Amino acid sequence: MGRSLAYLCPVMAEKSDPNYKIIAENRRARFDYFIESDLECGIALTGSEVKSLRTGQSNIADSYASVEGGELWLINGYIAAYKQAGVFGHEERRRRKLLVSGRELSRLWQATGREGMTLVPLVMYFNDRGRVKLKIGIAKGKKLADKRQTEAKRDWNRQKQRLLKQG
Repeated sequence: MGRSLAYLCPVMAEKSDPNYKIIAENRRARFDYFIESDLECGIALTGSEVKSLRTGQSNIADSYASVEGGELWLINGYIAAYKQAGVFGHEERRRRKLLVSGRELSRLWQATGREGMTLVPLVMYFNDRGRVKLKIGIAKGKKLADKRQTEAKRDWNRQKQRLLKQG
């Protein structure tokens, strides 16, 4: 009596996490750049910025990351003003500090030192713990011919899928 029956119950399948939510995505990044690797990093935000992000009002399409003064910064990222914050609000396009380890920071600094490499924000999201994370990619810019080749490849894959579906 009083024994637990937990050992008899099968393990329940994990549910998708309700906290994980994509806030902003830079879809153009994969068109304009070859993404060599990516890295998840934290971002230092104020309270009104987090409240604004919960409503989904942000844009990272025109932004980039830069290593300056031994720190990593998100430059030109847009987070809309939170009206209920009043005078305690935030500047919409301020520089925001990105949080990475020292080893990762030195790797990013070396990567940007090479010819043509840049740090491009790919996606901003709330992780499973409800924290705002930013995935940045170490990227090399594409030339116009490379963009055309990527577009032709994508069109061919679409056409191939149509043909497979028909036949």
